[in-house]
Amino acid sequence: MPNYKAELIGVFGHPVADNPTVVMHEAAFAELGMNWRYLTIEVFPADLENAIRGIRAFNMKGINLTIPHKVNVLKYLDEIKPDAALMGAVNTVINVNNWLIGENTDGKGFMYALTHDAEFDPSGKNVVILGAGGAARAISAELALAGAKTISIVNRHDDRGKILTKLITTKTSAKAQFMKWESGYKIPSGTDILINATSIGLFPDINEKPDISYDSIKDNMIVCDVIPTPTTPFLRESQKRGAKILDGLGMLVYQGAIGFKLWTGKDAPVNVMHKALSKAFSIT
Repeated sequence: MPNYKAELIGVFGHPVADNPTVVMHEAAFAELGMNWRYLTIEVFPADLENAIRGIRAFNMKGINLTIPHKVNVLKYLDEIKPDAALMGAVNTVINVNNWLIGENTDGKGFMYALTHDAEFDPSGKNVVILGAGGAARAISAELALAGAKTISIVNRHDDRGKILTKLITTKTSAKAQFMKWESGYKIPSGTDILINATSIGLFPDINEKPDISYDSIKDNMIVCDVIPTPTTPFLRESQKRGAKILDGLGMLVYQGAIGFKLWTGKDAPVNVMHKALSKAFSIT
């Protein structure tokens, strides 16, 4: 007897129209012959609770969360995995018999890209992270657990920056400090890893770059951007200073592959997902 029912996953965000995650997941479903669909859904902050209820109502297998929902979603879930609880942010929800479990694959995806694609070991290194939102939480926690020596959180707002700094200091062995983000912020000497974990440079503002002193970037640094495009003004300016760069495309693919396995139980065709995203960015 034929089965016309598609299994549903997707992403909640605002704005979300430019989110390319659907491209890699649909390519993966096609490669494996799976009748699954990935939905890109605009969810305004005031509607997040109802949207989470919708996961159960539509019997969805799960959902991704992107800006601005990664932190606020925690209060609407049934269970938070320990690593996501440590980060205080969730980017992936798995629906197991209507029991909604929060996980975070962002940091894991970043770490895989850093250690495999860039072949860089963060153990014992000094890290500067621009931003203190969900991506910064995930990345800083994973770097701390991987043995980073110091982590400096640079943010314009004291409250979020200090909360994240305290989280790292009290929950991991890494040393953390908060730095107020003033115009033309200079990257401290001795920095090994610089990461833009903000949405600066995200579509439609693709020509924007973080307000820092780019001449303070040195050629012994590795500079990373979470914006999932092959290049950004931030990375181009850093590369001009001789820094090694790592774009956010690998992070997006790897975190997506982890989520794919959590939802479907199948290993993701990573190469197919990466190729699909690269092709999408080449024509946009």
